Parts: sequence; C-alpha cells; structure tokens
Amino acid sequence: MSEGDRNASVGGWVTQLRKGLVELLVLAALQEREAYGYELLQRLSAGTGPAAGGPGMELTESTLYPVLARLAGEGLLAVRHAPSSSGPPRRYYRLTAAGGRRLRDMATHWRQVNETVELLVRGGNGGQR
Repeated sequence: MSEGDRNASVGGWVTQLRKGLVELLVLAALQEREAYGYELLQRLSAGTGPAAGGPGMELTESTLYPVLARLAGEGLLAVRHAPSSSGPPRRYYRLTAAGGRRLRDMATHWRQVNETVELLVRGGNGGQR
C-alpha cells in the first residue's frame, strides 16, 4: 500500500476525530481571554498546526462559526458586539461560567480517554492478561 493510500484510508477517521474535538478546542482556546471569530481561528491554527508536532486540527470558518453559534445558543459562550475599523462590527466570544464547567468536564474526560488510548497504542494492557 502506498503512502497516499494509507493516508486516504485514515482520512475519514481523522475527519471524525476533528469533528469530535472542535468543541473542546474552542472552549479551551477561549479560557484565557475572549476572541472574535477570525482571531479564534488563528489562535486554534497556531496552537494545533503541523508546526505544533504533527497533523493538526486546522479548522475553517465554515466549521468554526456554526460551532460558535451553537455554543452561544447553549449558554456556554457569551457574545458581545464591538465596532471594527476594518469592516462590520465584530462578535467577541468568551466563556460563561457554564462554558468553564463544560470545559473542565470535557478536559477531564479527554485526559482519561487519551491515557487509555496511549496505553493501548503503546501495547500496554493495564496489567490485564
């Protein structure tokens, strides 16, 4: 199997993995300070791109903005509008208290899942035989 075939064969899995992690990444990226959509997109790309150590979680505007709208609708993000010197007003997003709780819960679960996956991928079985 060629390298291209191998990459294509995991493409669907990588897409699903990315979809499943977008919410966690968005909430985590907003934990320090608020951001408007494009700024958040840049923040996420800088923190998860290939330069950060492998295939990244590069997101597009068409992926990010619906997630932001959904999270705001669920009360996990607050939105404020502010004028922009370069066009229409910007929407700034920040975590609400509920968003902070969701982030903590998701991060805890992610750590548990990640530990299990790492153990299994490395060939460990947690002491089970």
